[in-house]
Amino acid sequence: MADRKLFAGHAVRRLRRQAGLTQAAMSDMLAISPSYLNLVERNQRPLSASLLVKLAESFDFDPRALAAGEPGGGDAAMRRRLADPMFADLEIDRNELEEWLAGAPGGAEAFARAYDRLGSGAGPAEASDPMAEVRREIERWRGYFGDLDTAAETLADELRLGAGDLYGAIAERLRVKHQLTIRILPVDVMPDLLRRLDLHARQLQLSETLDPASRTFAAAFQLGQIEARGEIEALAKGAGFADRAAERLFRRHLASYFAAAVMMPYARFLRACEATGHDLELLQRRFGAGFEQVAHRLTTLQRVGARGLPFFLVRIDRAGQASKRFSGASGSPLAEAEGRCPLWRLHHAFDRPGVLAVQLVELEDGARWLTMARTVTPQGRRYGAVPAEFAVGLGIAADLGGGLAVARGLDLRGEATPIGLGCRACQRSACPQRSAPPLGRALLINDRERGVSPFTFGGD
Repeated sequence: MADRKLFAGHAVRRLRRQAGLTQAAMSDMLAISPSYLNLVERNQRPLSASLLVKLAESFDFDPRALAAGEPGGGDAAMRRRLADPMFADLEIDRNELEEWLAGAPGGAEAFARAYDRLGSGAGPAEASDPMAEVRREIERWRGYFGDLDTAAETLADELRLGAGDLYGAIAERLRVKHQLTIRILPVDVMPDLLRRLDLHARQLQLSETLDPASRTFAAAFQLGQIEARGEIEALAKGAGFADRAAERLFRRHLASYFAAAVMMPYARFLRACEATGHDLELLQRRFGAGFEQVAHRLTTLQRVGARGLPFFLVRIDRAGQASKRFSGASGSPLAEAEGRCPLWRLHHAFDRPGVLAVQLVELEDGARWLTMARTVTPQGRRYGAVPAEFAVGLGIAADLGGGLAVARGLDLRGEATPIGLGCRACQRSACPQRSAPPLGRALLINDRERGVSPFTFGGD
């Protein structure tokens, strides 16, 4: 944000309206003239650093939200949508797009939401995808659920007072308070299940194939379903899902969120992150958690007054299909985009299982991201069974990554790998890895020449 002018009139206007203030009242609070505030709201003046500080102090929000909250994800994200062939005949240039975003941010955001739900040839089944609905609701909260997190932290403190062994403390609480015992069953008894609640036998049955971190998580998940039922119910009802499957998926996410927050209580986890430089391996050991659990927890640290760094997370399989995407407070297009670039080492992680791959990347708009990627293997695998493996990518804006353990010895202002958001969205013309031309660009065929890229295409 320090390297570019920030035009965020739509976000300032939204803050003012949410507070029920007139322009005159808000300008008085910020010690600026009403005419200047009017120009800011109309995107005819950028936000100065001093005004940004005053806004943050007066309205208690994260200034990074202004950059992340641009209508439709901002200029670059809107250009990706408008590159769809259905708009090719409209010839919308950059200036026209900028005027639209500045003059009608609400209309631009409405277009973006409609396109994301129904655009690019999506049919009714895709439009009502419960996983997509749940992800939108999670991102609406920026990945952080305050009441649930506070309840989990309080419970974790109670359990910690009773015993040093978290798993044992959870098992004892389930037994004494809820008359549920934990039983570890052989894989032959539960060949296709990792966890099962048998209410008739009053047992939480866990597979012997689960490692210690996963057993603790499963036990905390069950405890959350019981003791955080009120918070989970309120959040699920407030989401207003029309699809029952989406609501149940969301409830499961919230119970998982609670379990992770019990294992990694907010204040203690944030202090450990700051003290260790977000050393992922050390955090795993300190909190008895798995790599993916720690990585996901890092995307949720958005408590007012005690915010962590804005990480994003992506999990893919070898075919590049994403099964998890959380942008959190980062607003990163690397989490939002449907496509991914093969030059991103997220894909290379499969070549060295269990080894953390660190990479500095740069997108077409000049945004630089410090990323980490490592493979994870799902629990429950038996010898001879179908092997499963995923790559989990974690990233943060490069200008915020200087204090990370993985950044030691790296020049975050130095050379970065130029990547895109998938070939169909990428406009880089000389990429030898390109598999398809970008959408909305005319192919140029010249039988007398062959460039580095197999595809040559026209400009804007």
